Parts: sequence; structure tokens; C-alpha cells
Amino acid sequence: MVIRSASSVLRSFGDALSRKSATSLPTRAWALVSAVKLRIKILGMVLALVLILGGGVTLQVRATLSRTLMAQLQEESASLGHDLAARSTDPLLINDLYNILQLLRETQTNNPDVRYAFILDHDGRVVAHTFGSGFPADLVSANSVATDAHHRTTSIQTEDGVVWDTAVPIFDGKAGTARVGVAEARMRSTVASITTRLLLTTALVSLVGIIAAIFLTWLLTRPVRQLVEATEAVRSGDYSPRVRRWAGDELGELADAFNSMTADLARADAERQEREQMRAFYLRKIIGAQEEERKRIARELHDETGQALASVMVGLRNVEEAPSAEELHERLADLREVAAATLENVRRLALELRPSVLDDLGLAAAMRRYAADYMHRFNTQVDVQIVGLDRQRLAPELETAVYRIVQEALTNVAKYARATRISVLLERHDGQLTAIVEDNGCGFAAEQLLNTGALENRLGLYGMRERAELIGGTLAIESQTGYGTTVFVRVPVGEFHEIVPDTTRLPGM
Repeated sequence: MVIRSASSVLRSFGDALSRKSATSLPTRAWALVSAVKLRIKILGMVLALVLILGGGVTLQVRATLSRTLMAQLQEESASLGHDLAARSTDPLLINDLYNILQLLRETQTNNPDVRYAFILDHDGRVVAHTFGSGFPADLVSANSVATDAHHRTTSIQTEDGVVWDTAVPIFDGKAGTARVGVAEARMRSTVASITTRLLLTTALVSLVGIIAAIFLTWLLTRPVRQLVEATEAVRSGDYSPRVRRWAGDELGELADAFNSMTADLARADAERQEREQMRAFYLRKIIGAQEEERKRIARELHDETGQALASVMVGLRNVEEAPSAEELHERLADLREVAAATLENVRRLALELRPSVLDDLGLAAAMRRYAADYMHRFNTQVDVQIVGLDRQRLAPELETAVYRIVQEALTNVAKYARATRISVLLERHDGQLTAIVEDNGCGFAAEQLLNTGALENRLGLYGMRERAELIGGTLAIESQTGYGTTVFVRVPVGEFHEIVPDTTRLPGM
């Protein structure tokens, strides 16, 4: 049982190896062929086509010519035999050997393919022949014909090659038999000569084909080589190479497509570099702004909160030293006012850093609160319209990004627009949140500033666009000098959950 199991395992392993070798052989062959250069492939295909066509034509012509000449040779042998039999009847009947010999020599002289000719009497004895050095002893028995037959042709192998021997009965065989041997040598020589000419023609056509193939490969591979060189340059990061359009065929279309691709890549690379440059600049500005904000908060804490707490400490000491109850109440009232002012300053700092209403009640409430503070600070009318968000919360990162974008837009209006009226619209509809900020200020050349303006002048706009793109949205700005500015923000809305707004908390925030 163990031996049988081992043999089956070995047999399975052998079958697996054979399948692997069978499948890997075509793969290796294809890998070998595909590794050959295109020029060699075209040359090989043209040369193989010419050789196959030339060889096939040569073989076909040679075979057809051989069959045709062989048939003609056999017909010639039979015709000469009948002619010799007819002309030798009378001399043979009267036993005129001289005329018979002259007739045999004349037949051989006038027909270069005739190897020999001889006459047999009715008893099978040689009467006359054209062999000068002696008649071959076994030639008579090599061919024979019945008296009632028209003729009989057979091939005889001799030292000089194949000879077609034709025997024709004379006077129905009563007078004897005429024999003529026609050699294949001249026919073979003709076939060999024609075959040689065909092979030379094939070689000449192959040479012409190779020259044409060389020109064709040069014509085809030159643009391909240029494409390869340009592709290598593009891979190394150089998008400037352009490929010349050589013709209006597929290679020309490929060159046009390649040039369009490199132009798009160059444009995308320039935009990427610009974005990276702006991103680096933006990060530096953000870091600087953070440091400035920290300095401002530290200064305010030191100047206002610190001084207020110091005043509280001094006031407490004064309370301890109050000479009377009335003076004690006055000093406690002063301390209460200082503590209230300090608390208001701390709350203001907290709201500037992060409005708690945004975390507690969401984007709609935070936007209304910011608009109210904005009108109070800048004395500018702000009309806020919110649709589809009163009882709904969005993702925290989405609410923060939209809030900061609208906040930056309103800040820019306060800094540059000199507007008297601002409209803010927030609308959630069909899975999309739209924010529109429109003012009636002085406006600016938005497209020119975004495309060619200095980084310092468009930092806020770039930050708005970056925030929108980070949450999968888009930002567009429409503005003309003297016609106000409109900012459009569109963001896809993800999951949200409903809340009940706590409006009683708004006044105390």
C-alpha cells in the first residue's frame, strides 16, 4: 500500500512538472519573441514572407515544369518510335540494312534527346543500331511490346541517367520492332536552369524586400523611438519634449495624443508646484498667525486678566482693612465689578478661539450668533437665511469648515469691501450644503487676483478654497470692481442627526 501511494505521488508530481513545462514553453517562446526589437521583427517578417513566397513559387513551377516536360518527353519518344517504325518497314522487308542504319543515324542526329535507336527483326535479333562501341547485351530484354499493342514506353536507368525506351511493332510485329531511347538529361538540365533562375529571382526580390523593409522600419520605428525618448524624459520629470507628427496614420494620432498628454502633465505639474508653493507659504502663515494669536492671548491675559486678578488681590486686602461695614460693602461691590469684567474678557477670548454655540447647537445657531456680533462690531446689516438646518446637525468637521469659510468671507468684507449690506444663505438640499455670501461692496478683479496676484493678497481666499476642498466641496468667487462680491460654497452632506435647539441658552453665551 505504501509503495502504491508513493508511486501515485511520484506520478502526480511528474504530471504536474509536464504540465508546467508544457505551459511554460509557449510563455518562454513568446517572451523570447517579444524581446526582439521592432526593426528585427519587421525585417524578419518581410524576409520570411519573400522566402516563403519565392520558395513556394519555385517548388510549384519546378514540379509543374517537370511533369509537363516529362509528359512531352514521353510523347516525343513515342512519336519518334512510330516515325522510325513507319519509315523502316520497307527497308526491313527488303533487308536493306544500309538504309535502315542511315535512318537510325538520321533520327538520332535530328533529335538531340535521342540516346539510341535500333531495329529488331521478328525473331528479336538486332538488325541495326546506333551504338558505335557495341550493343548492350541486356538492352533488348529491357522493353518489349505485344504485336497487337500500339507502343510501350518504359524508363531505363543508365549511367547517363534515365532513358525513356519506346518499343513500336513494325508491320503489326510481323517485320520486327523499332526501339528508341530518349534521355532525360536535357530536360533535367532545363528544369535545373529554370529553377536556378527562379532562385536567383527570389534572392533578388529578397534583397529588394530587405531594402524596402529597412526603409519601412526606419519610417515606422523613428517616430516610435522618438516616443520612447520623450517618454523617458517625461518619466524623469521633464514635460517639455514634443513629438513630431510624421504622417496622418495611427502613429500621427499617437504623436498628437502624446503631445496633448505631455501638455496636460506640464500644466498639472505647474499647478501642483504652485499649489505646493502656496501650501508651504500658507503653512508658514498659519504657523505665524498661530504664534501671533498666542502672543495676543498672552498679552491680553497679562494686561487685562492678570491686572484684574491683581486688582482683586489688592481689593481683598482692602476688604480686610475696611474700617466700617459701609466701607466693606463698597469695596466688595468694586471687587464684584472687577470679577465680572474679568469673566467677560475670558468669555470673549474663548468665543474668539472657538464659539461654544457651534459645538452645542450646531452651524445654524452659531451662524446667527456670529452675524449678530458682526453687526454690533462693524455696524453693517447682515441678513442670514438658513434653510434645512434648524433641527439638523452635520458632521463636526463639515460644520467647522463651513463656519470658518463664511467667517473669513465676512472678515474680508469688513476689511476691504466697504459694504453696507451683506446676505448670507445656508441651504441643505438633495444631499448638498450650499453657502452663499453676497455683499454690495466695491468688489475686485477676482479671476486676475486668484491667477496672478501676490500670495499675501490672496492668502484668505486660498485658505477658503483649501478648507472647501478638504471636505470634498468647491468654492467659487464672482466679483467685479464696483459691483460687489459673491462667494459660493458647495459641499456634499454626509450623515447628520436631529437635535432640539436650546434657544434659552443663546442670550447668555
